[in-house]
This record gives sequence, C-alpha cells and structure tokens, in this order.
Amino acid sequence: MIDLLPEALVYWLQDWLPLLMAGALAALLFSGYPVALVLAFVGLGFAGLGVGLDLISVMEITNITARMYGSVGESLLYPSVPMLIFMGLMMERSGVARELLVCLQVLLRRVPGSLAIAVALLGVILAPSAGLIGASVATIALIALPTMLERGYEPSFAAGAVAGAGTLGIIFPPAIMLFFLADLLGVRMGTMFLAPVVPVAILLALYILYFLARGLLTPKAAPAHDAPAMPWSALLTYTLRSLALPVALIALVLGSIVAGIATPTQSSAVGAAGSVLLTVANRSLSRGMLVEVLERTVTVTAMVFFVVIGASVFSYTFRSIGGDGLIVDLLESTGLGAWWMLSMILAVIFLLGFIIDWIEIALITLPIFYPILDSLDFGDRFETSEQAFAWIAVMIAINLQTSFLTPPFGFALFFLKGAAPPQVDMATIYRGIVPFVLIQVAVLVLVMAFPALALWLPGAVFD
Repeated sequence: MIDLLPEALVYWLQDWLPLLMAGALAALLFSGYPVALVLAFVGLGFAGLGVGLDLISVMEITNITARMYGSVGESLLYPSVPMLIFMGLMMERSGVARELLVCLQVLLRRVPGSLAIAVALLGVILAPSAGLIGASVATIALIALPTMLERGYEPSFAAGAVAGAGTLGIIFPPAIMLFFLADLLGVRMGTMFLAPVVPVAILLALYILYFLARGLLTPKAAPAHDAPAMPWSALLTYTLRSLALPVALIALVLGSIVAGIATPTQSSAVGAAGSVLLTVANRSLSRGMLVEVLERTVTVTAMVFFVVIGASVFSYTFRSIGGDGLIVDLLESTGLGAWWMLSMILAVIFLLGFIIDWIEIALITLPIFYPILDSLDFGDRFETSEQAFAWIAVMIAINLQTSFLTPPFGFALFFLKGAAPPQVDMATIYRGIVPFVLIQVAVLVLVMAFPALALWLPGAVFD
C-alpha cells in the first residue's frame, strides 16, 4: 500500500492517522448504528490502515482479542455490574421505588415543595438503578411526574425537579459510573465511593433549598398538599418497611466495600439478594416480574459489555498507531497550565455528553486523556496521585451530570420528554431545567476550587 501512495502523503498519514481515526469515530457516531459496533468497526478499520502504513504489525492486531478479554474477563469490578443492574431494576419493577416516594410524601407533608423534595431524595436513594441516564430519568418521570402534575405543580418546575433528581443518583454510590471511573483512573473502590458523597450532599441541599424557596415564594408553582395523617404506630411500621429497609440496603452495599469487609462483587451480590427480599417484603414478587427483571438485566448488561469490548478495540488501535503521544504533544504545544488543561479536558467531556452516554465517554476519552491528566502538576495540593485522580473523577462525574441536563442537547431532557405526559413539551422542560444547571455548575466550580470537598471524607475514613 505504501508503494502506491506519494511519499509526502504517506508521511502525512503516518503523523496524523490518530486524528483521522478520531474524526471518523465522531462522524460515524451520528450514523445511527450502535455505538459498540461503530467503536469496533473504526478500531479494526484503522488497525488495517496502520498495518498498511507500517505503524503497527500484523502480530499487534492479533493482540486485540487478548485486550478484549483483559478488559472484561480479568477485571475484578465488572462482575458486580450485572448484579447492581439487577438490584436497581428489581427495586423499580417491584414497586419499592413507588412506595419510597409515597412514604417520603407522608413524612414531608407539611414542608413547602414537599413532593419535589421527595423526588430529589428518591433520586439519591435509587442510585443503584441509575446505571444509565435514560433508565434513571425515565423511571423517576413515570413514578413521580404524573402525580406532581395532578397536584397542581407548575409543569416546568415539575419537569426540572424530575430531571434533576434523575441525574442526581448517577454519581452517588453505589452507582455503576463510579465502578468504571475507579477502574479507568486507578482509584481504590472505597475512595471512589466516598469521594462524591459530600459534593452530592451539597447538590441535594441546594436542590432542597430551591424547592423550599419556590414552595414559599411561589406557592402556585409548588402547591402544598397535606397527605393523610397516619397513627404513629402505623407510620413507624410503614417508614421501616418502605424507607428504612431500602436505605439500609444501599448503606450495606456501600459500607461493606468502604470497610473492606467485602469486595465490590460480593457486596453487589448482597445488594441483589437484598432487593429480592425487599420485593418479598413488599408482597410484589411474582414469576412474571422476576423473569422480566432478569431479561432486562441480561439486555442492559450485554449492552454495557458490548460497549466495553468495542471501546477496547478502539483504544488499543488508537494507542498502537501513536494516538496517545500525538494528543499529549498537541495539548502540551498549547502552553496551557495544569488548571487550563484540566478545564479543556472537562469541556471536551461536557460536549461529548450531548451526544453519547457516559459509558462510551468514559471508555473512549479517559484512556486517551489519562497520560495528560497524570502529567498535570497542581503543586502541593495532593499528597498522592490517587487523591488527584479521585478529585478529577468527581469533577468528571459532576461535569457529565451537568451535560445531561443542559439544553438544547442534554440527554436527560429527551428521555424525560419520552416518559412525560403530552402536555409537557420540550420548551417547558428547557424552562424548568435552568436553575438545576446553574446549581450543577456552581457545585462543579466549588469542587474544582476546593478539592477537600471530594477528599475530606475518604481521608477521614482511611487515614
């Protein structure tokens, strides 16, 4: 192949083939084909070009299968993914999530904007089901949005509250995103689980303050609803069954990993078994429902691992043809300092969040950006590289969460529209989401300016 091309063109292709590969991926992502197939196709196609241009050898291509197996088969974290997916789907399908919302409404019945606050808390508690942004937002929309509209909530306010709550859980442990970020950035699972807790708590607190303010200042947007009172004994039993047990299950999964009592796989297995017991306690377990949950678990898990395999093919080829070195050289040639370089990477990830889900973004970009992030010098702010990567991981997570909410292309907004009643149009959703985007950006800036917000809790537990 080389002999058939002009020498100048050969040299140009050898130098810039990684950028052509990235451009081909960007173009084909809009083709409508499954992302996993696009990743694998681009990876294999450019591997062939790399052989023709003498950038890689034929033997290196045969290593792709070993790389695919190493990405999935040898990982100690990925076996936990299907069990966490099962746990979240079981809580959703069994009615546990709906019972949670009703219980929170009863407990918060005298608080302004109580239903919106209950929805935000539901988003955090249902973190295990927040593996994929579409599933999370659609689930909460189907559970809560019709109720909010029936009770007179302003459509834009209700839509914004549901979208904000739906994205809140995707970065709260034991959300699946944290498993991938820990694996890709080399952060211990316990540290990765604890690092987002304080930032998410700040996000939740600001959401609640906004709901309270709207409930007090504009009652028409969030009208009060006095849920029927219950005797104390009945309320205690109901709260224990509908709220305390699901929260205890989440705490058990999180705490066992942080304390080192169980591996991520073991703790997720406990979570999956616990979700079945919750379903039994809720008297909603049936053979049909169990079969449906198992089928959806297999489908979602297959999709996740298919993307992982496709991304492995792409990233292996990209590195083999010199993509890592080219990207590092290009970014270093800008002369930007560590903070501006980090901001640029976050901006790229933010823009990608408009068109593809976080799994593809993490698996494609983080292996490419890892050498650059590892070379950034933030002075004496961090004692170890793990602290720096834990802080960066939290910012990436919040950044993606913000991207999913930002009009006009935010992923969460389209999933919300698909699950919302007909009277909630896109213009209504856009109006309602603006305050939540501003809150997200404010928290992202806070975490960037004060890394201790992400690192204090892991340090307090492990140091």
